[in-house]
Amino acid sequence: MKQKASAQWQGSLKEGTGTLSTGSGALTDKPYSFKTRFEGEQGTNPEELIGAAHAGCFSMAFSMILDGAGFTSDKIDTQATITLEPKDGGFAITASHLDVTATIPGIDDATFQDLAGKAKAGCPVSKLLNATITMDAKLA
Repeated sequence: MKQKASAQWQGSLKEGTGTLSTGSGALTDKPYSFKTRFEGEQGTNPEELIGAAHAGCFSMAFSMILDGAGFTSDKIDTQATITLEPKDGGFAITASHLDVTATIPGIDDATFQDLAGKAKAGCPVSKLLNATITMDAKLA
């Protein structure tokens, strides 16, 4: 399975603007800029989208692991906080923290913690955030 997303950027880093789109059409030409990424201006940014992907991926992985252990959640609420900070003369995503609140009938806390830990480690986005990144780059 392969999913696509795209970004377009025009102008300089601080004064330029760009748009983000997903292949599914869930996001179409969503604007982003230096100000939405680094200065708290209203709008989206790559780290916010990574956080949404991580929270969504974890919640689905946790649901699958719960199902395998004989539990069904009434609700899994996950918030991901992505940390972007200066590193080695540039910027790096250094952490993703998951805050999880779940309602799962019949589960005890030790089992809940164990299964949540397995979901955190096994979620594909968790694996990506600790992966080697490769690239093919071409000039048009």
